[in-house]
Amino acid sequence: MITNLDSNRGRKLARLLVVEDDPAVLDIVQTRLEMAGYETHRARDGKSATDMLATMRPDAIVLDLNMPRMDGFAVLEWMARRSHTADIPVLVLTARHGEQDVRRAISAGASDYLAKPFRNDILLARVERLLRSRLRPVEDDVLI
Repeated sequence: MITNLDSNRGRKLARLLVVEDDPAVLDIVQTRLEMAGYETHRARDGKSATDMLATMRPDAIVLDLNMPRMDGFAVLEWMARRSHTADIPVLVLTARHGEQDVRRAISAGASDYLAKPFRNDILLARVERLLRSRLRPVEDDVLI
């Protein structure tokens, strides 16, 4: 499990991509994640995010839905069509919180969904949960 304590032990922490077009929200999210010990990279729109994903592989992504050039739904669909990005967990962080938007994002490949405004502790808990689920060994899964 990746936690804040890992930074004290000298371990490499998880790399996160934050995709958000609002500069204030982007700064807040990036600052909170970095304070928790995560390595963060940022993109201000969906097209920039997909360009970055062509050359880097983050451990998880925090993704807004309402963005210029390419919205979050299009990013999720783009990721799902590529083997090198299809399994990256994505936390959608957006002001769009209608039932239809949530269902569409999850269907397109989002792992979790958090509506704005958000609490910082909830954001960090959701990111940690995404990373735990990604790093859990296969033999821990119970098949019924």
